[in-house]
Amino acid sequence: MFSERTLRDDVETVRATHAPDCLVLDADNDFETIPPAAAEDLGLLADSLDPATYPTEWLPDDSPALLVRYAGGTFTIGMPGDGTVVWTRQTSPPTVIAKKRAEGTPEGFLDFLFAEAFVQLGLDVPEHFLPFFGERYRDLDRAIPLGPADVYQIAAALYEAWVGLQTRAVFRAWADDAPRLHEAWVDAGERLEGRLTDLPSAVATGQTEFPAATEFACSAVKHDLDLPAPFAALDTEAYVEYGSDYAVQWAEKTFAQLVEE
Repeated sequence: MFSERTLRDDVETVRATHAPDCLVLDADNDFETIPPAAAEDLGLLADSLDPATYPTEWLPDDSPALLVRYAGGTFTIGMPGDGTVVWTRQTSPPTVIAKKRAEGTPEGFLDFLFAEAFVQLGLDVPEHFLPFFGERYRDLDRAIPLGPADVYQIAAALYEAWVGLQTRAVFRAWADDAPRLHEAWVDAGERLEGRLTDLPSAVATGQTEFPAATEFACSAVKHDLDLPAPFAALDTEAYVEYGSDYAVQWAEKTFAQLVEE
Protein backbone atom coordinates (compact mmCIF):
# COMPACT_ATOMS: atom_id res chain seq x y z
CA MET A 1 0.00 0.00 0.00
CA PHE A 2 2.97 2.30 0.52
CA SER A 3 6.02 3.26 -1.52
CA GLU A 4 8.87 5.59 -0.66
CA ARG A 5 8.76 9.06 -2.21
CA THR A 6 11.62 11.07 -3.64
CA LEU A 7 11.51 14.77 -2.78
CA ARG A 8 12.65 17.79 -4.75
CA ASP A 9 15.77 19.47 -3.44
CA ASP A 10 14.11 22.40 -1.66
CA VAL A 11 11.56 20.12 0.01
CA GLU A 12 14.31 17.72 1.03
CA THR A 13 16.14 20.65 2.62
CA VAL A 14 13.06 21.44 4.72
CA ARG A 15 12.82 17.79 5.75
CA ALA A 16 16.50 17.71 6.70
CA THR A 17 16.05 20.85 8.78
CA HIS A 18 12.84 20.01 10.63
CA ALA A 19 12.27 16.23 10.50
CA PRO A 20 15.48 14.60 9.28
CA ASP A 21 14.63 11.07 10.38
CA CYS A 22 11.07 10.81 9.05
CA LEU A 23 9.89 8.41 6.37
CA VAL A 24 8.14 9.94 3.35
CA LEU A 25 5.66 7.68 1.59
CA ASP A 26 2.98 7.61 -1.10
CA ALA A 27 -0.20 5.61 -0.47
CA ASP A 28 -1.64 3.68 -3.40
CA ASN A 29 -5.22 4.68 -2.56
CA ASP A 30 -7.20 7.43 -0.88
CA PHE A 31 -8.29 7.18 2.70
CA GLU A 32 -9.95 9.10 5.49
CA THR A 33 -8.54 6.64 7.98
CA ILE A 34 -6.14 3.91 6.85
CA PRO A 35 -7.67 0.48 7.64
CA PRO A 36 -5.85 -0.99 10.68
CA ALA A 37 -4.48 -3.96 8.73
CA ALA A 38 -3.09 -1.68 6.03
CA ALA A 39 -1.72 0.73 8.63
CA GLU A 40 0.20 -2.12 10.17
CA ASP A 41 1.97 -2.53 6.82
CA LEU A 42 3.92 0.53 7.92
CA GLY A 43 5.72 -1.84 10.25
CA LEU A 44 7.50 -3.22 7.20
CA LEU A 45 9.03 0.20 6.57
CA ALA A 46 9.32 1.72 10.05
CA ASP A 47 11.48 0.42 12.86
CA SER A 48 8.51 0.06 15.22
CA LEU A 49 4.84 0.98 15.76
CA ASP A 50 3.47 2.72 18.83
CA PRO A 51 -0.34 3.17 18.59
CA ALA A 52 -1.64 6.22 20.43
CA THR A 53 -3.94 5.71 23.41
CA TYR A 54 -5.82 8.40 25.32
CA PRO A 55 -8.10 8.35 28.38
CA THR A 56 -11.73 7.63 27.55
CA GLU A 57 -12.62 10.18 30.23
CA TRP A 58 -11.61 12.89 27.76
CA LEU A 59 -14.46 11.96 25.43
CA PRO A 60 -18.10 13.07 25.65
CA ASP A 61 -20.53 10.15 25.67
CA ASP A 62 -21.77 10.93 22.15
CA SER A 63 -18.34 11.24 20.51
CA PRO A 64 -18.05 10.00 16.91
CA ALA A 65 -17.12 6.33 16.65
CA LEU A 66 -13.85 7.05 14.85
CA LEU A 67 -12.73 9.34 17.66
CA VAL A 68 -13.56 6.67 20.24
CA ARG A 69 -11.56 4.15 18.22
CA TYR A 70 -8.63 6.53 17.89
CA ALA A 71 -8.53 7.13 21.65
CA GLY A 72 -8.88 3.43 22.39
CA GLY A 73 -5.52 2.37 21.03
CA THR A 74 -6.51 0.91 17.65
CA PHE A 75 -3.64 1.78 15.31
CA THR A 76 -5.27 4.68 13.45
CA ILE A 77 -3.56 6.79 10.80
CA GLY A 78 -5.61 9.64 9.37
CA MET A 79 -8.83 11.08 10.72
CA PRO A 80 -11.78 13.01 9.25
CA GLY A 81 -10.69 16.48 8.25
CA ASP A 82 -7.09 15.56 7.53
CA GLY A 83 -5.73 16.81 4.23
CA THR A 84 -3.91 15.31 1.27
CA VAL A 85 -0.70 14.81 3.26
CA VAL A 86 -0.79 13.35 6.77
CA TRP A 87 1.90 12.63 9.33
CA THR A 88 2.19 10.44 12.39
CA ARG A 89 4.50 9.81 15.31
CA GLN A 90 2.88 6.44 15.93
CA THR A 91 5.78 4.99 13.96
CA SER A 92 9.45 5.18 14.76
CA PRO A 93 10.78 7.10 12.94
CA PRO A 94 7.79 9.40 12.22
CA THR A 95 6.07 8.99 8.86
CA VAL A 96 4.63 11.46 6.34
CA ILE A 97 2.13 9.99 3.86
CA ALA A 98 0.59 11.43 0.69
CA LYS A 99 -2.84 10.08 -0.20
CA LYS A 100 -3.58 8.82 -3.71
CA ARG A 101 -5.39 12.05 -4.55
CA ALA A 102 -2.05 13.85 -4.28
CA GLU A 103 -1.49 12.77 -7.89
CA GLY A 104 -4.01 15.41 -8.95
CA THR A 105 -2.61 18.17 -6.74
CA PRO A 106 -0.58 20.94 -8.42
CA GLU A 107 3.12 20.23 -7.99
CA GLY A 108 4.04 23.41 -6.14
CA PHE A 109 1.18 23.16 -3.66
CA LEU A 110 1.84 19.47 -3.01
CA ASP A 111 5.47 20.26 -2.25
CA PHE A 112 4.27 22.93 0.17
CA LEU A 113 2.05 20.36 1.91
CA PHE A 114 5.01 18.04 2.38
CA ALA A 115 7.16 20.89 3.68
CA GLU A 116 4.37 21.95 6.04
CA ALA A 117 4.20 18.42 7.45
CA PHE A 118 7.94 18.45 8.13
CA VAL A 119 7.68 21.80 9.92
CA GLN A 120 4.81 20.52 12.06
CA LEU A 121 6.80 17.44 13.00
CA GLY A 122 9.72 19.64 13.95
CA LEU A 123 7.55 21.72 16.26
CA ASP A 124 6.62 18.59 18.21
CA VAL A 125 2.93 19.59 18.26
CA PRO A 126 0.31 16.94 19.08
CA GLU A 127 -0.70 14.70 16.21
CA HIS A 128 -4.42 15.38 16.60
CA PHE A 129 -6.78 17.73 18.36
CA LEU A 130 -7.65 15.16 21.03
CA PRO A 131 -4.28 15.28 22.84
CA PHE A 132 -4.26 19.06 22.26
CA PHE A 133 -7.52 19.49 24.17
CA GLY A 134 -7.08 16.54 26.51
CA GLU A 135 -9.56 16.61 29.37
CA ARG A 136 -10.77 20.02 28.17
CA TYR A 137 -12.45 18.43 25.15
CA ARG A 138 -15.46 17.78 27.36
CA ASP A 139 -15.50 21.48 28.26
CA LEU A 140 -15.39 22.38 24.58
CA ASP A 141 -18.28 20.02 23.93
CA ARG A 142 -20.32 21.70 26.65
CA ALA A 143 -19.52 25.14 25.24
CA ILE A 144 -20.77 24.27 21.74
CA PRO A 145 -24.55 23.67 21.57
CA LEU A 146 -24.28 21.52 18.45
CA GLY A 147 -24.02 17.83 17.59
CA PRO A 148 -20.90 15.69 18.05
CA ALA A 149 -19.85 15.92 14.38
CA ASP A 150 -19.97 19.73 14.54
CA VAL A 151 -18.00 19.76 17.79
CA TYR A 152 -15.42 17.51 16.13
CA GLN A 153 -15.17 19.86 13.13
CA ILE A 154 -14.72 22.93 15.31
CA ALA A 155 -12.17 21.20 17.54
CA ALA A 156 -10.12 20.15 14.52
CA ALA A 157 -10.27 23.70 13.16
CA LEU A 158 -9.19 25.27 16.45
CA TYR A 159 -6.27 22.87 16.65
CA GLU A 160 -5.28 23.75 13.07
CA ALA A 161 -5.31 27.46 13.93
CA TRP A 162 -3.09 26.87 16.97
CA VAL A 163 -0.59 24.97 14.85
CA GLY A 164 -0.77 27.56 12.08
CA LEU A 165 0.17 30.33 14.48
CA GLN A 166 3.45 28.49 15.03
CA THR A 167 4.26 27.42 11.48
CA ARG A 168 3.64 30.64 9.59
CA ALA A 169 6.85 32.32 10.78
CA VAL A 170 8.77 29.49 9.13
CA PHE A 171 6.74 29.89 5.95
CA ARG A 172 7.45 33.64 5.87
CA ALA A 173 11.18 32.94 6.12
CA TRP A 174 11.00 30.82 2.98
CA ALA A 175 10.90 34.04 0.95
CA ASP A 176 14.68 33.95 1.18
CA ASP A 177 15.39 30.30 1.97
CA ALA A 178 12.92 28.45 -0.28
CA PRO A 179 11.28 30.90 -2.72
CA ARG A 180 9.35 28.26 -4.66
CA LEU A 181 7.70 26.96 -1.48
CA HIS A 182 7.09 30.51 -0.27
CA GLU A 183 5.34 31.32 -3.55
CA ALA A 184 3.08 28.27 -3.14
CA TRP A 185 2.24 29.37 0.43
CA VAL A 186 1.39 32.91 -0.70
CA ASP A 187 -0.64 31.69 -3.68
CA ALA A 188 -2.71 29.35 -1.50
CA GLY A 189 -3.43 32.21 0.90
CA GLU A 190 -4.49 34.53 -1.89
CA ARG A 191 -7.04 31.95 -3.02
CA LEU A 192 -8.67 32.14 0.42
CA GLU A 193 -8.88 35.92 0.75
CA GLY A 194 -12.10 36.65 -1.14
CA ARG A 195 -14.18 34.05 0.63
CA LEU A 196 -12.60 34.98 3.96
CA THR A 197 -13.76 38.57 3.57
CA ASP A 198 -17.30 37.40 2.80
CA LEU A 199 -17.42 34.87 5.64
CA PRO A 200 -19.39 36.93 8.21
CA SER A 201 -22.18 37.67 5.74
CA ALA A 202 -22.22 34.05 4.57
CA VAL A 203 -22.77 32.91 8.16
CA ALA A 204 -25.34 35.62 8.86
CA THR A 205 -27.42 34.68 5.82
CA GLY A 206 -27.17 30.95 6.46
CA GLN A 207 -25.10 30.25 3.34
CA THR A 208 -22.34 28.81 5.53
CA GLU A 209 -22.84 26.94 8.79
CA PHE A 210 -20.73 28.07 11.72
CA PRO A 211 -18.61 24.88 11.95
CA ALA A 212 -17.68 25.18 8.27
CA ALA A 213 -16.92 28.88 8.73
CA THR A 214 -14.67 28.05 11.67
CA GLU A 215 -12.85 25.45 9.61
CA PHE A 216 -12.30 27.89 6.77
CA ALA A 217 -11.17 30.79 8.96
CA CYS A 218 -8.80 28.63 10.97
CA SER A 219 -7.24 27.24 7.79
CA ALA A 220 -6.29 30.82 6.90
CA VAL A 221 -4.23 31.36 10.06
CA LYS A 222 -1.16 29.59 8.68
CA HIS A 223 -1.32 31.90 5.65
CA ASP A 224 -1.03 34.98 7.88
CA LEU A 225 -4.31 36.48 6.66
CA ASP A 226 -6.54 38.92 8.52
CA LEU A 227 -9.47 37.06 10.06
CA PRO A 228 -12.96 38.48 10.53
CA ALA A 229 -14.74 38.45 13.89
CA PRO A 230 -15.17 36.30 15.91
CA PHE A 231 -12.21 34.36 14.53
CA ALA A 232 -9.78 37.29 14.77
CA ALA A 233 -9.58 36.63 18.51
CA LEU A 234 -7.75 33.39 17.72
CA ASP A 235 -4.95 35.24 15.91
CA THR A 236 -2.88 36.01 18.99
CA GLU A 237 0.22 34.79 20.75
CA ALA A 238 -1.98 34.27 23.80
CA TYR A 239 -3.53 31.33 21.97
CA VAL A 240 -0.11 29.80 21.40
CA GLU A 241 0.71 30.22 25.08
CA TYR A 242 -2.57 29.05 26.62
CA GLY A 243 -3.62 26.54 23.99
CA SER A 244 -6.75 24.55 24.76
CA ASP A 245 -7.72 26.77 27.69
CA TYR A 246 -7.85 29.75 25.34
CA ALA A 247 -9.75 27.76 22.70
CA VAL A 248 -12.43 26.67 25.17
CA GLN A 249 -12.78 30.22 26.48
CA TRP A 250 -13.16 31.49 22.90
CA ALA A 251 -15.87 28.91 22.21
CA GLU A 252 -17.74 29.78 25.41
CA LYS A 253 -17.76 33.50 24.60
CA THR A 254 -18.50 33.04 20.92
CA PHE A 255 -21.48 30.75 21.33
CA ALA A 256 -22.86 32.80 24.21
CA GLN A 257 -22.89 35.79 21.85
CA LEU A 258 -24.45 33.76 19.04
CA VAL A 259 -27.26 32.66 21.34
CA GLU A 260 -27.89 36.27 22.39
CA GLU A 261 -28.12 37.34 18.76
